[in-house]
Amino acid sequence: MIQRFIELGEGYGDIFELCELAKVNKSRIHRAFIFTSKKQEQEYCSIAVALKPVNNANFFPIYICLEGIPKTTTISKRLSTFNETLEELSIVPVHMDIKHSTTFVDKGLFYQYVIGILRLNHFIPPLQ
Repeated sequence: MIQRFIELGEGYGDIFELCELAKVNKSRIHRAFIFTSKKQEQEYCSIAVALKPVNNANFFPIYICLEGIPKTTTISKRLSTFNETLEELSIVPVHMDIKHSTTFVDKGLFYQYVIGILRLNHFIPPLQ
């Protein structure tokens, strides 16, 4: 099974797009994630939704808005919008601390790292 991140942007429009993807594909949602990472003493949140493969397809997409939400004492509008959508769909997101993407030379390596963590914790299916 091919497990791949599909990166959306980090603005409001991208968050709304991710929320709409979740609503339209409610029956396909495997899990939702809120990742927290740290870069130069500032924490950032990434949000993601993993969808089950369609029919017999061998593709497991994980849509992500990467590190665009600074973590502050008050919950940002983008994060609250995502949480409201998940609440509406009766989905509890998995919260996880990960390394920041700039820790890696290449974004592909970063995504392999995150997929490895998700597999090890049984949040996504193993390779078949």
